[in-house]
Amino acid sequence: METPGDGPEAGAEVRAVDARRNLLGRGFWARGSPIAVRLLSRADVPLDAAFLRGRLEQALARRRALFPRADAFRMVHGEADLLPGYFVDLYGGSAAVQHLAEWAEVRKEPLAGILAEVSGARAVVARDDGSSRDFEGLPRRVGLLQGSAPVVARYHEGDLELEVDLLADHKTGGYLDQRENHLRAGELSRGDALDAFCYHGGFALQLARKAKTVLALDQDPAAVARTRENARRNGIQNLEARAQNAIEQLRALEREGRRFDVVVLDPPAFAKRREGLEGALRAYREINYRGVRLLAPGGLLVTCSCSGKVTPQIFGEVIEWAAREAKRPLQLLERRGAARDHPSLVGVPETEYLKAWFLIAPA
Repeated sequence: METPGDGPEAGAEVRAVDARRNLLGRGFWARGSPIAVRLLSRADVPLDAAFLRGRLEQALARRRALFPRADAFRMVHGEADLLPGYFVDLYGGSAAVQHLAEWAEVRKEPLAGILAEVSGARAVVARDDGSSRDFEGLPRRVGLLQGSAPVVARYHEGDLELEVDLLADHKTGGYLDQRENHLRAGELSRGDALDAFCYHGGFALQLARKAKTVLALDQDPAAVARTRENARRNGIQNLEARAQNAIEQLRALEREGRRFDVVVLDPPAFAKRREGLEGALRAYREINYRGVRLLAPGGLLVTCSCSGKVTPQIFGEVIEWAAREAKRPLQLLERRGAARDHPSLVGVPETEYLKAWFLIAPA
């Protein structure tokens, strides 16, 4: 490793070379992270403000080409956009950013300025309160880098208008990685529908457009209040949102003999680290078993996992177990993943984290 000066400081730019001193790439050094170096370029070029601006401009241009009329999307998706540990979600004239690597943390102020210039964002919010910061040895916090509080943004998923508070709501505000899956579930919706772990109602609101009734569950009262407000804003009257523990309610609904034509299971990441995988799999088995049991004949199951440690193969095994235990055959309709503004990087399986499988329970 070659660094300018006497030694690497936090976030210092370094040249990575092999034993024969052939260049492997240029990146940034981390003192507190288990990952010592994040490579940003295989070329021998300075990783200065002009370089970072170029990466941001390229990322934005790719999203504009994908979603020319969208008013919200993920602009930068970390490693997949060759900016490892740096994430940006745009909501209209506001941006929510995460700095999950030391190099981005020490450059967060200049990065915010470049981002505002490139994207036109009037407010930039740092949502650095997730557990990924613990892994990097970085403190958790939320704050404004540009603009003034509050930062409440409205955006659209299809024809529906949603609202998000970028300083107060979960993660970077919304779950934009599920946007295209929300819309697809809405296309297939019918009858009586259940959305467990509804958050702001991304699935529930789309289901309500074709369903007779929708029951939305989430244990976070603030999220449920946002779901109700989003329903009111869009004139949706066939949706009931309850602030209840979704796992407990799945059991209770089964005891009541309830059946649904659509069941959506979109839980939080049960496994963020390898050491939590076994406990996570128990939770995934439980909710999928209950979800299958609640399906009416011919019903649609939309089941999701955003846990990177749960591979597609493991997730498939969970669903197979649930179907077998529930004694209900399932036909796989679609295997879907994150929206196209959340690309994966070939050779980095962790970037392909979201699974959203659509299955039918034959009558």
